Amino acid sequence: MNENKAIFQRAVKDHWYVNYQQNGYPHVQQGFVLHPERLKEFDPFILMADDWFKRGTFSDHPHRGFQTITYVIDGRLEHIDNAGGHSILDAGDVQYMNAGWAARHAEEAVDDDLIHTLQLWLNLPKELKNTKTTYQDIRLEDVPHVPFDGGVVKVYSGDIEGVKGPLDSMVPITMSEINVAAGATYIHRIPENHNAFLYVLSGEVELGTNEIALGKTGVATFTFNESGQQGSELVIKGNQRSKVLVYSGVPINEEVVAYGPFVMNTMDEIRQAYRDFNAGKFGPPAE
Repeated sequence: MNENKAIFQRAVKDHWYVNYQQNGYPHVQQGFVLHPERLKEFDPFILMADDWFKRGTFSDHPHRGFQTITYVIDGRLEHIDNAGGHSILDAGDVQYMNAGWAARHAEEAVDDDLIHTLQLWLNLPKELKNTKTTYQDIRLEDVPHVPFDGGVVKVYSGDIEGVKGPLDSMVPITMSEINVAAGATYIHRIPENHNAFLYVLSGEVELGTNEIALGKTGVATFTFNESGQQGSELVIKGNQRSKVLVYSGVPINEEVVAYGPFVMNTMDEIRQAYRDFNAGKFGPPAE
């Protein structure tokens, strides 16, 4: 009993709902789950975009200095990169990219699909910003499903519920999709030194020790103990049948500049990334 009391109990630190812009064709609708203007609060995360789009929105483009985690909510996502990579992801699939020093790729809707995705930008520490560019597709059927009383947790990344997710990030993170029935409660256990946020895909949940209710398109950040080395507990209660995503990671605590498609430590490094791209150092187009 005393041991349980010592476990860090998370409370909701802040919460909000996503505001959307109607952009027309082909980038039909966009909103920020995590707004880049607040990136220092979200460390190691930079932003998360919630996008509905048609083909032609995210054609060939470069990246440097960070990672992306793209979760497909609906539709089919076609990935093409200039190293010869090609794949199509369906609902529930995830693509992880370490842009590293020079990624050049395209992310497109297949045929006439209207695709709905969540893309998270995950920072890299300075010593990893020049690493090799890599891509990893995580298929839903390869994601561990761990049942609990009143629901199931799908472990995409990190060690959760005694299983390890297949997503292999360059920095320590967790990513879980949690499905909870109305009236059921799930205790999500993640390291106490992880900065964490939650996004409600459907339903309504009650969160944390302060019991904050949050519905569809709601976002919450949580208290954490950056110097702690133990676990923590986040209580998630289903007020309705609900589906949520929870992400967590260890803060990097470095200066960060996000500008256009690049995330570096200084503006000089951003300008160098543009010079390198314009000089052809990112390689040929992804097509």
